[in-house]
Formats: sequence, C-alpha cells, structure tokens
Amino acid sequence: MINILRYTEYLYLAVAIVSVYKIVTLWETAQEDTYLFIFFAIVSIGMFLFRRNYRKRFEKRRDQNKE
Repeated sequence: MINILRYTEYLYLAVAIVSVYKIVTLWETAQEDTYLFIFFAIVSIGMFLFRRNYRKRFEKRRDQNKE
C-alpha cells in the first residue's frame, strides 16, 4: 500500500511539471488561458506535499508498531 501512495504523490508532481511547462509556453500568446494552469500547478504541488507528509507519517506509525 505504501508503494501506491508513493506513486500517487509523484503523479501530482508530474501534473505540476506539465502545468508549469504549459504556463511558460502559453504566457506570451494566451495569457488568460494560463491562469487555469497556474491553479493546477499550485494545487498539484500542495497535494504532493500533503501526500508526502501523510505517507511519511503512515510509515513512521507502521515502524513504531513493529517495535
């Protein structure tokens, strides 16, 4: 189960990278379209950090229960 949590957090990071790429490429031509990608990038980075923190806390609790 831990591996699934690890993959989902990197999926959020991939969405953030794609969003930042779209922001950079569309900024000059269609600036009003980039605001949606800015929102996606911010939310994706936030979800990455939240999921990572949650996974580490889950692993720590699992390791404490083993001892």
